[in-house]
Amino acid sequence: MFHLLDIIGTIAFAMSGALTAMSKKMDGFGVFIIAFVTAVGGGTLRDVMIGRTPVGWMLDLEYVYVICIGFILALLFRKKFDRLRTSLFLFDTIGLGVFTLIGLEKGINIGLHPVICIALGTMTACFGGVIRDILCTEIPVIFRKEIYATICILGGVVFFALKRFNLDDNLLYILTSLVIISVRLMAVRFKWYLPTFENK
Repeated sequence: MFHLLDIIGTIAFAMSGALTAMSKKMDGFGVFIIAFVTAVGGGTLRDVMIGRTPVGWMLDLEYVYVICIGFILALLFRKKFDRLRTSLFLFDTIGLGVFTLIGLEKGINIGLHPVICIALGTMTACFGGVIRDILCTEIPVIFRKEIYATICILGGVVFFALKRFNLDDNLLYILTSLVIISVRLMAVRFKWYLPTFENK
């Protein structure tokens, strides 16, 4: 289940990056690069910080193939995505839920404190999108008023709370990712925002 979620998250973020690049009218190479860095950017930063080098996608070509699949799907079905913004949001949300879990598990596997594991999960989920937005000349979503990184933190708290009940790992992964995805959908639906500040 964990491996399946990893594949789903990678495809979702690759498609999210590709759709963003297409909305900026980039050429095919540009679209592929944005898809690639969106899918592996957060995980690369995480692996470097925990001293796991070469980073994950360099050791397993499956990730490269999966990103290529996400890139091709985005190209082939771009006209089917009548509402580009909606499609981008959905793929981004799926990736957010899945990649938070992956970061949490990486931290747990090397014995880090739960707080640090949550930070790793948030970083894994968010920083591919940060790199994507910077390369596409957008203010990263994580730095805007939309609830984004906060949801990853909430997901991490829920994960460790549920872990105390000794749930089956597969059920734990599914419940945590559903919480993250559901809260983000509700945040957009009901317009939940963090307060913004300006220097007057």
